[in-house]
Formats: sequence, C-alpha cells, structure tokens
Amino acid sequence: MKKQTMTIDEKLNSVRAGVLGSNDGILTVVGVLFSVSAASGSSFDLLIASLANLISGAFSMASGEYASVSSQSDSEKVVVQQEKILLNKDFKNQKEAIKDFYIEKGISSETSMKIADELLALKPLETVLSVKYDITLGHYMNPWQAAWSSLISFTIGGLFPLLTMILVKGVWQFPATILATMVAMALTGMISAKLSDGLVIKAIFRNIIIGLMTIFIHYFIGRILG
Repeated sequence: MKKQTMTIDEKLNSVRAGVLGSNDGILTVVGVLFSVSAASGSSFDLLIASLANLISGAFSMASGEYASVSSQSDSEKVVVQQEKILLNKDFKNQKEAIKDFYIEKGISSETSMKIADELLALKPLETVLSVKYDITLGHYMNPWQAAWSSLISFTIGGLFPLLTMILVKGVWQFPATILATMVAMALTGMISAKLSDGLVIKAIFRNIIIGLMTIFIHYFIGRILG
C-alpha cells in the first residue's frame, strides 16, 4: 500500500499550532515567574507556581487546539459529503464551476470546458473539492497533530524562562531570564514571519516588545499584590 503523505496545509497546521503554543508557553510562564518573584521571595513558591502553570497551560493549549482543529476537520468532511451529492444531482453546474475557475485563470472558454470534461471524467470529486474549496480528498486537518504540537511547544517555550530563573542565581537571575525570554520571543517571531511571508524584523521586534511588556506588567502586579 502506498504511504499517504501530508499536504502542505496539514504540515503548516502543526507548525502553526507549535509556534502559537511556544509563544503562549514563554509568555505565560515568564508572567508567573515575575509576578510570584515580586510578591514572594520564596524559591519554593516560585518553583511550584511555575511548574503548575507550565503543566496546566500546556494541557489547556492542547485541548483548545484539539477542539478548534476538530471543528475544522468536521467541516471539511461535511463539504465532501455535500459535493458528492451535488455531483450526482447537479453535474452540469459542477462542470460550469470548474470551467469558470479556469476561465478566471486566463484560459479560453473552449479550452476550459475541455479541461473540466477531462478532470471530471478522471477524478470528479477530487477536482471539485480542489477547485471550489482547496481541499485535498482524504487529507483533513488532524486535531491530534495540532494538540501534540501545541502541548510540546508550550512546554519547551515555557522551559526557556523557567530553567533560566532556576539555574541562574544572584544579581544576574532577573536579567538572564529577561534575556532568555527576549531570545525565545525573537525566534518565534522570526518563524511565524517566515511561515506567513511577513516582515521578519518587524515580527521579531513586535514579539520582543510583547515579551517585555508581559514581564513588567506581571512584575508590577506582583509588587502591588505582595
């Protein structure tokens, strides 16, 4: 049996979940680190609060991704069933839709009709799904891939500031944690920009600013409540 490979959309879905998960992991954990540090001088309180936040946050992100991608996958499967029915009941309009698609690409009406006839004769359902919805038959968004990607990336992202705070002692503890957060946020900004063909430098600076704002806001909240 031929092994089924993932489409680019399926791969990007997992990568997207990973980037979002790592961003949330970094910001959530560093927020707890600085708020608890400002409110309490206890290293034990800091460790317990951060670990609890890391674990609960990772599973929360994974659950959210699973629910979201499951809905998308279900919608795609509903579309497939609807198009199956339309091919049987309204084949003429389906052919017209394929023809119009190629006419919009700049191909003549006569040639577009020939293309539609040939494609619908070979792979009718696959053709309709691809042209009308950009869906590949048999390839649907996988909620488990998105959930695992989000869980793992959230954990890895959160470990950046957490391990730095634990391993670095003395006067360099806070500066090192801030630096680790900035580096991690810069990496996720760069990756997300490259995936979306966006402005890399702008995305990096935006993520760094968001990270610094998260740190200072949580620190001052901790100082006020502490």
